[in-house]
Amino acid sequence: MKYQIGDEILVLHSNEEGRIIEIMNEEMVMIEVRGVKFPAYMDQIDFPYFKRFTEKKLFPEKKAAQKIFLDQIPKEKIQKNDAKDEDGVGLNIVPKFSLDDFNDEIVESLKIYLSNRNRVGYQFVYEQAFQGTVNFSIESSIPPFTDFYIHDLPFATVSDGLSFAIDFSLMEPHKKKAAHFETSLKIKAKQLFQKIETLKDNNQTTLSYPLFVTYPDQEEDNHIAIDVLRNAGFKVYDASKIKQNIPAARSVVDLHIEKIMDRHNHLSNAEILQFQLEEFEKWFELAQMNHLPSIIFIHGLGKGKLKAEIHDLLKVKKGVKQFINQYSDFYGYGATEVFFEY
Repeated sequence: MKYQIGDEILVLHSNEEGRIIEIMNEEMVMIEVRGVKFPAYMDQIDFPYFKRFTEKKLFPEKKAAQKIFLDQIPKEKIQKNDAKDEDGVGLNIVPKFSLDDFNDEIVESLKIYLSNRNRVGYQFVYEQAFQGTVNFSIESSIPPFTDFYIHDLPFATVSDGLSFAIDFSLMEPHKKKAAHFETSLKIKAKQLFQKIETLKDNNQTTLSYPLFVTYPDQEEDNHIAIDVLRNAGFKVYDASKIKQNIPAARSVVDLHIEKIMDRHNHLSNAEILQFQLEEFEKWFELAQMNHLPSIIFIHGLGKGKLKAEIHDLLKVKKGVKQFINQYSDFYGYGATEVFFEY
């Protein structure tokens, strides 16, 4: 929505100023002009700031003599700025004032500069757009501690706001710094007009918008080299052949430790149980991945610790229809059969 409640507006057909008191819908608002309230379509009103700048003298004559007009600013493309310490990169907008036939000041155009207050130089691609459509673009470079003049914008074209997009890269690439850095800036027309009024009040010449302070570092690459994994003893497979390297699902799995590993005498009971549960998880997932109707886990009798742990896990696992631990001619009470639902 272009307007908000409380915004000052200009009625186009009568050239009178008022304010918005209600947003009725996307096409109509309620406005108040000199105490009179009435509805108006969006295309019947506009912000009053452009009118004020182009048709009205904003400041007393005693201040006009103190104005710094843009004609006094050197017009070279690249100029050294006065930065002594690193202060980042920004976009500077310099309003150009002129006098109309009645000797009143009006804003004629906006001069756009890129300001580099860092100790390194940058390549850049600059684009300026109106309502999503690129109006002007340039690709160039800016040395350290310099201001780069880009282009002029007619003031009459900014009533719908300004949009800038700039892609930076280092003039001298560094392996620890990002290959490029994109940044953007959007300025609403209302904010721009208000800032120009403040600029004139303070007898200043430039609106400054920071873009970045420090050029960003290269993002860390969390990828682990395949050779490093192989050298560490891991098995590394081609992702396209992953199914060929996954063991086939089993309908019966024996979880006795001697069936899982050859050497286990050095393990404590807790460590043995951990290996057994990891084996259980592995074959349980493979059974589900292959849509087996059921699977039998042989856990033995012993003290019943492994069976109890497996049963606790089965109670919360998804896809388990039921599990049964009943006497079998093959396993006695030392096995649990799990039935899946898909």
